[in-house]
Amino acid sequence: MESEPCERAVPLRSGQRAGLVSRVWLLSTNLATEPYPVYPLGMACVASALHAAGHHVEQFDLLAVGADRARLREALVAFAPDFVGLSMRNLDNCDSLTPTHYPELVRDMVALVKACTQAPVVLGGAAFSLMPEELLDFTGADYGVVGEGEVQMVELLTDLVAGRPGERIRRRVGPGRMASPLFAPDLVRFYTERSGLVNLQTKRGCPFACAYCSYPALEGREYRFRDPREVGEDLERLQKEHDAPQVFFTDSVFNDREGHYLQVVEEILRRELRIAWSCYIRPQGLGRPEVALMKRAGLFAAELGTDASTDLTLAALNKGFTFDEVVAVNEAFVGERLPCAHFVMFGGPGETEATVREGLANLEKLRHTVVFAYSGICIFPGTAIRRRALEEGLVGSEHSPQNPCYYQSPRLDAATMNAMLEAGFRGKRDRVFPPEKSRQQMVILQRMGYKGILWPTLIRYDRPRKDALTESPC
Repeated sequence: MESEPCERAVPLRSGQRAGLVSRVWLLSTNLATEPYPVYPLGMACVASALHAAGHHVEQFDLLAVGADRARLREALVAFAPDFVGLSMRNLDNCDSLTPTHYPELVRDMVALVKACTQAPVVLGGAAFSLMPEELLDFTGADYGVVGEGEVQMVELLTDLVAGRPGERIRRRVGPGRMASPLFAPDLVRFYTERSGLVNLQTKRGCPFACAYCSYPALEGREYRFRDPREVGEDLERLQKEHDAPQVFFTDSVFNDREGHYLQVVEEILRRELRIAWSCYIRPQGLGRPEVALMKRAGLFAAELGTDASTDLTLAALNKGFTFDEVVAVNEAFVGERLPCAHFVMFGGPGETEATVREGLANLEKLRHTVVFAYSGICIFPGTAIRRRALEEGLVGSEHSPQNPCYYQSPRLDAATMNAMLEAGFRGKRDRVFPPEKSRQQMVILQRMGYKGILWPTLIRYDRPRKDALTESPC
């Protein structure tokens, strides 16, 4: 698709500015709003690092302007950048039944930018880091940054401004530095109004080896923890300067075995912050005392990476826990009347009609919670499930940015499995399949004035018995 030319092109300046700094325009291309609009945290962290290095930075979010390309052109030309950085968050929406692909959008954005300025375009973000060579060629961007951008982006611009040839694709070497995000007030307002949420990280990395997951490749295979005091400062700033009502911690796993998450919780309590928050939870090693402490500190909902519903399929995904452990963690949340949701993928390695039946029965053990089910598992480059799919002849050696692949067990017909899931979830408001059902529910709730994490509205707790309220404890 050709971009409409801008009224004027902005030439790349020679000599730049004193101190070898420059004007950098950052663009978040993410338009996904499901399950809710997500604040572009990666862009904010890169902006912070560039700002600290002395660059003049402006952040622009395509979603926040309703994908209005005229407003994008106007802002880009007015800023007159020396460099443009594009963030690419997703390859697709991970829904095999109603897929949405994003590389074409990013290619269009690169073409639009190049029609408005001669400034080099640098592509980064989680999705880009999964397929850097392919996506750089596909989109036509000039440079790419793989992994965390706080250091690499600054180093790349330092080389380019100084006249040194920059690497076409710059990769992280060793642990990266986690910058405190530079939150843009207008973007915070947009996301708090649209989703009620702003994102934050307390750590990066993941020591687990789930067969389908790209987190270890993107962030490293060990946790790197932020100082809980820095996390507390970010939360306090979001509350005092931006009046943010809710925060989502985007850590791959919030409840780490080392107990860093409890230090963050204690810091929130120590500062007496009145801010609601949510997070991703690993359904293992978490009891009611820890859940109660998190609730006291402001946790209002948690999303559990359960991923499979039988011990056989959990083991095939290398999850490292059993379904009994999932039930135990769910009961800890129920005991505190704290909403939690489970995300479960059917059709993975080892899935059969028998495991689907067993899995549906197991899910019935999860009380007062929401279960979101998916058909098939998105295959990302460099993951164990891709290697297995290659061995089983389910995919070819090529991995195209335009055509995401899904693992579907060769031992089970996908249509049969989907029919079993629909029948098993039929008539249950807190069991969601296919994913399109969730989107329809969200539209209804949003029209009713709800925003943010909406699935807790699907949970109903048992009403306390009247005699339990009046009974003497003696």
